[in-house]
Amino acid sequence: MNLSATILLAFGMSMDAFAASIGKGATLHKPKFSEALRTGLIFGVIETLTPLIGWGLGMLASQFVLEWNHWIAFVLLVFLGIRMIVEGVRGDDDEETLAPNRHGFWLLVTTAIATSLDAMAVGVGLAFLQVSIVTTALAIGCATLIMSTLGMMIGRFIGPLLGKRAEILGGIVLIGIGSQILWSHFAG
Repeated sequence: MNLSATILLAFGMSMDAFAASIGKGATLHKPKFSEALRTGLIFGVIETLTPLIGWGLGMLASQFVLEWNHWIAFVLLVFLGIRMIVEGVRGDDDEETLAPNRHGFWLLVTTAIATSLDAMAVGVGLAFLQVSIVTTALAIGCATLIMSTLGMMIGRFIGPLLGKRAEILGGIVLIGIGSQILWSHFAG
């Protein structure tokens, strides 16, 4: 795989994390760049590891992974999306004091895992090609770091415009991503 194909793959794999991080940024109270970078790092590290895991699984049991990864991603994203929608609907009028300054580490890890399962599936596919999996995984991780950090900062500006509806919208986006993963599996 040449450099341009690797870069295209890397940024393509980062799009789910980008969309999710916009929603995450919109639900925070004026997130700082350090929080956006923290989110980008968490998403980027996980997005680096999942193709490596997928590659290893591809060497061992690719059929099982390919049969279930879309369902796992769908369930995780729908669960997180419903949770965000419930929190958004449950909110008070005093949005300014209710919006957190940062997301919990495990919430970000769970979201990152859910949005990176497609990268694991790509890793499974790469196990059958002659590519440098480490270079490809690092490219995917770096692209995700950049796109997730950017997404959080975009969310910072969208959040005040939408108020508590940002959390509802973020939940809908996560459910949409999960549904798209499931749809593309059955349509393709």
